[in-house]
Amino acid sequence: MQKVAMISGASRGIGREITEELARRGYLLSLGVRNPAGLYGHLDSLVFPYEARDPEAGRRWVDATVERFGRIDVLISNAGICKPISLEDGSDELLEETLDINVKAPFRLIQAALPHLRRAGNARVVQIASLSGKRVKNLNAGYQMSKHAVIALNHAVRRAGWDDGIRATAICPGFVNTEMAAGLADLPPEAMTQPEDIALLVANTIELPNSASVAEILVNCRHEDLF
Repeated sequence: MQKVAMISGASRGIGREITEELARRGYLLSLGVRNPAGLYGHLDSLVFPYEARDPEAGRRWVDATVERFGRIDVLISNAGICKPISLEDGSDELLEETLDINVKAPFRLIQAALPHLRRAGNARVVQIASLSGKRVKNLNAGYQMSKHAVIALNHAVRRAGWDDGIRATAICPGFVNTEMAAGLADLPPEAMTQPEDIALLVANTIELPNSASVAEILVNCRHEDLF
């Protein structure tokens, strides 16, 4: 039986590469994107309008996925934003937007999908986090707070779903050659981790057996001491 994978933020960057890699491996895909117009899914895929700040969006997407495919085996929470929110002048509005999209949205999405993931017996949840969830290197406090929360959510999913065969992994990259990193990185695009590299890590991780669970994968394009 083909496995069903839900991928948020599937229209570009890391999400798009994950979509392509899982399609090559034969997964049925449910793609959550802010604007489905112009996004052509693979054969038999579901393209669903997913607005992360809408409190009901996750449940509607889960319901549509189950109605279409009858099951959920993999949930990949990739949608996220990175806006400058420093302690000195970060605005409450930007902080709320960041927490809504980076933290509350995946919480709601996982919560809605959890009963279906439990039934799969060997379901996988992957969250695209960040090295900013493992350390504080610059002054973007709001983004760092959100990604530290994503790491905590990942471990909460591992604990809650372990006995039912759910295995959860946080992928924590540094700079990845995407539109998000274009205005932030002090590296040329070719020196960054490439989106297809992250896609391979995700695809290989979700295919590990239940007895070889990986909680976190830290990915960097340059040496950095992490404690």
